Amino acid sequence: MFKPHVTVACIVHAEDKFLVVEETISGKALWNQPAGHLEANETLVEAAQRELWEETGIRATPEAFIRMHQWIAPDKTPFLRFLFSIELEKICATEPHDSDIDRCLWFSADEILNARNLRSPLVAESIRSWQSGERYPLSIIGEFNWPFS
Repeated sequence: MFKPHVTVACIVHAEDKFLVVEETISGKALWNQPAGHLEANETLVEAAQRELWEETGIRATPEAFIRMHQWIAPDKTPFLRFLFSIELEKICATEPHDSDIDRCLWFSADEILNARNLRSPLVAESIRSWQSGERYPLSIIGEFNWPFS
């Protein structure tokens, strides 16, 4: 049976900058959006809120759904990545609570799109998706008979 990894990611935007988290993988500092796996008994929006807090210390609720990316990683791992948008009035301080995150940084779209240290091509594709201007209400993602009991 095909069982893709279900992940969430947040595009966090403030003052024309985007928040990235930096983590060291195989000795290399890589950038990603605040992101992670969906856990049992949480909705996609709850997963996005949790990952955002764990990786950045920011408590915020996604305002819109941007896109779902279906992706196969180079190691052949299949992913379904649900991308959400969060707009902040100002760039804010961050405090990662996840030991895998080295630090959080704010960059322009161009700096991210031209970076050579992105964790995956989905990082740049997520910026391009945000730039497209397409936004969908969170209600497009329905939780039916949820959570598990």
